[in-house]
Amino acid sequence: MSASMMNRREFLALAGATGLGIGVVACATPPVPSAPPTSAHSNEQPPAEPTPDQAQVVADMDAMHEKGVTDFVNGIQKNSETFWAPKMPFTMDGDTKVFEIAMKPVKWEIQPGAVVDSYSYNGIVPGPEIRVTEGDKVRFVVKNELPESSAIHWHGLHTPNKMDGVPFVTQPPIKPGETFTYEFVAKPIGSHMYHSHHNAADQVTRGLLGAFIVEPKDKSKEPQYDSDYTLILNDYNVGLTLNGKGFPATAPIIAKVGERVRVRFMNEGLMIHPMHLHGYYMNVIAQDGALLPNPYQCDTLNVAPGQRFDVIIEADEEGVWAFHCHILTHAESPHGMFGMVTALIVNKA
Repeated sequence: MSASMMNRREFLALAGATGLGIGVVACATPPVPSAPPTSAHSNEQPPAEPTPDQAQVVADMDAMHEKGVTDFVNGIQKNSETFWAPKMPFTMDGDTKVFEIAMKPVKWEIQPGAVVDSYSYNGIVPGPEIRVTEGDKVRFVVKNELPESSAIHWHGLHTPNKMDGVPFVTQPPIKPGETFTYEFVAKPIGSHMYHSHHNAADQVTRGLLGAFIVEPKDKSKEPQYDSDYTLILNDYNVGLTLNGKGFPATAPIIAKVGERVRVRFMNEGLMIHPMHLHGYYMNVIAQDGALLPNPYQCDTLNVAPGQRFDVIIEADEEGVWAFHCHILTHAESPHGMFGMVTALIVNKA
């Protein structure tokens, strides 16, 4: 079932079928067990009946939690169209792939009604995903339309020193209105990033970030997978976000039973984010772009700033499974879930 085919009723039915939804499935009220016998030495008190004011607080809190999940469900189709970064287009100059990047200010909507002043690559946050093949000759023509200087560092890529993108170390800063050209051979294989390396704590968390993926020429050594998703973690200027969006404006990963899903985590923020998937182990296959000789399993993966991890999820259990940062102040409050929260939705094959 695709995102466009899933409505709220189907979402709730799927979640209820497994008993493992993310918080809005109506259930029958369980029987209240009889109170255990008390002794003369017991300090236990019978539960107090909530006052009308307390009952209203409970009702209001539950309603806010439910509204967030309902908004997430109702937005699945729309959000899926913008949550996953498009591929950056290129032209060919002989045997060189030529990409054009404009660094420019943008008003970025993190979630409905929450708009921040951001910086962008080609008008979106994160920037378009760069995806090339190992050994490709690549050229990036970068124009600075920002009100301050900047540069691009190719995080994890092995480039000639003068192409590394660090102002006053390997190049002059790209001043407002100027253009700078980077050119190198794409290597090594794996999940990498591109981002600012000038006033970086502000510029990167404001939106100057993106994924740079180098596919291997020979894929025979890669683990097999059916679908491929990138989740860029960020915080500070654009808030606690996944791919530049906060719940309920995030989009779920949707898979069928039996599907092997590859997820590439990239932390471009200032804080550690332990990413936790309900109901499944994640098989960690690569770190910082390099395939691990001994993959391992976990359900919570600690992703530090600058790190990348690739995992494969074997979708074998139908249902709606919460997927979020497990620093709980990054994911949930009395007003409901927010920030770094999405879901894995597994449908029947």
